[in-house]
Amino acid sequence: MYLYILKRFLMMIPTLFGITIVVFGVINLAPGSPIENKIQQMRFAGGTGGDAGGGGDEGSAITEEVIEALKKQYGFDKPVHIRYLLWLKNLSRLDFGDSFTYEEPVLDVISSKLQVSLQFGIISLILVYLICIPLGLSKAIFNGTPFDYVTSFIIMAMYSIPGFMLGILLIIFFAGGQFWEWFPVGELYSDEYDSLSFMGKVFDRIHHFILPLASYMISSFTILTMLQKNSLLEEVKKDYVRTARAKGLSEKTVYLKHALRNALIPVVTGIGNFLTLFFAGSILIETIFNLDGMGLLSYSSILERDYNVIMGIIFIQSSLMLIGNLISDLTFVLVDPRIDFK
Repeated sequence: MYLYILKRFLMMIPTLFGITIVVFGVINLAPGSPIENKIQQMRFAGGTGGDAGGGGDEGSAITEEVIEALKKQYGFDKPVHIRYLLWLKNLSRLDFGDSFTYEEPVLDVISSKLQVSLQFGIISLILVYLICIPLGLSKAIFNGTPFDYVTSFIIMAMYSIPGFMLGILLIIFFAGGQFWEWFPVGELYSDEYDSLSFMGKVFDRIHHFILPLASYMISSFTILTMLQKNSLLEEVKKDYVRTARAKGLSEKTVYLKHALRNALIPVVTGIGNFLTLFFAGSILIETIFNLDGMGLLSYSSILERDYNVIMGIIFIQSSLMLIGNLISDLTFVLVDPRIDFK
């Protein structure tokens, strides 16, 4: 087992190396650059006319000297491969550089936006597994009954509703859109949050989380619930389950003690993805609910050609994904100790 973990960690190094090469090459070959965005800002502001010493229109105010100075300032006076090697050198010190847009260290920018996605990611993961596994188990036990049909209809209907559309409807009906004003929109807590008691803070957070969390999770239940149900139905058809029934064991014991553990193996495959949920974000949902999270940061960084932020997000997300895949493999052993990785 320890040798397998060591091999997987060693394989992560060339994988991450390949990912960074591809991403770095693509974003540098894409049209536009931070230099062009900066020049546009300077032209709109008209801030370089006097410094450049050029009269005339705004376009002529940006001289070649100014452009070269900007390239040197942002490191674009060097070839692409040199810039990549410098980025790798800085990465060895966990330095992703400064954001061109925010003019702050990339890690500070990411950490300031991460709290939104982190909270929603952790809560949604816990709720999805706490609800879907028991629901899938119940649907398998009562397969073909009205309970199974009704719950299938409900979760399929939930799966067909886009999260951003649900968010719009929730705001219209429950957040002061046209009907009731039961829930707030924007931010994660009230202005008087610091003065509340502990339980008051808990309820205040819940009050702010309900609508956006429902929009985040609306389509998450269906796949996991149906996977749990179908996996369990496949297990109960196997010989060892029939043997357990032939011994006179109750259906509850057959399902919970014998079949469920093996049926959980396909379900725990995705549990390692909880690390990537920390960086999960929805541009539309965050826009609708006025939440400044990772979704909007990723989108704005691409629009602004903020290369350092893009590379920082991609590298951290890729690392978490690879570690999450390893965690998923290791959870197999917890569910079924007979599994042995070599």
